[in-house]
Amino acid sequence: MAKLVSLISGGIDSPVAAYLMLRRGVDLVAVHMDNRPFTDEKNLNKTLRLIRHLQNLTQRPIRTYVVPHGPNHIAFARNCERHLHCLFCRRMMYRIAERIAQKEGADGILTGESLGQVASQTLQNLMVENQVIRVPVVRPLIGLDKVEIIEIARKIGTYEISTLPSLCCTIVPKKPSTAARASDLHDEEQKIDLGALIEKSLGGMYVLDPEAL
Repeated sequence: MAKLVSLISGGIDSPVAAYLMLRRGVDLVAVHMDNRPFTDEKNLNKTLRLIRHLQNLTQRPIRTYVVPHGPNHIAFARNCERHLHCLFCRRMMYRIAERIAQKEGADGILTGESLGQVASQTLQNLMVENQVIRVPVVRPLIGLDKVEIIEIARKIGTYEISTLPSLCCTIVPKKPSTAARASDLHDEEQKIDLGALIEKSLGGMYVLDPEAL
């Protein structure tokens, strides 16, 4: 059976994607990118509560990694074009998730992205995000709209948790790019030491075994 690294947040979409794959018998390892200080602790707490709910709902254990992502945001914001920030963020998340997938023997990455829902999820931007990794990205919600995703979230009991109060990411640019070019992203990323940032993120992460959730 396949094993995937699930990028999961305290929002509505990623827990639904995780549920759909768990229901298909896929083994999941959860990865939460902790965006503090640009979010708050409530967001982390919601995410862990969502993962615990998915475990109870599906009777499937979910090993969970919490990765510090705030320093990466700071590095990109200080050195790179602001309108590309969300893409730098996603590409870094993919790179780190790929490293965790290698560590865990996973076959790919799972996300809650749906086409065109936000700026980073246009077809062009999804393409340039995929280019930084060699493992497949599974997107079970890609053709669903928000209403359909919310309907599933309500049905499985994650919606009430996902909509609890928490601070949304405060470093999102006012005008994010919807059609970035890979060459522009590559050039901007040369302004920082990506390798050092990745190693620092991996060095600062911690793991929660299913029983600890």
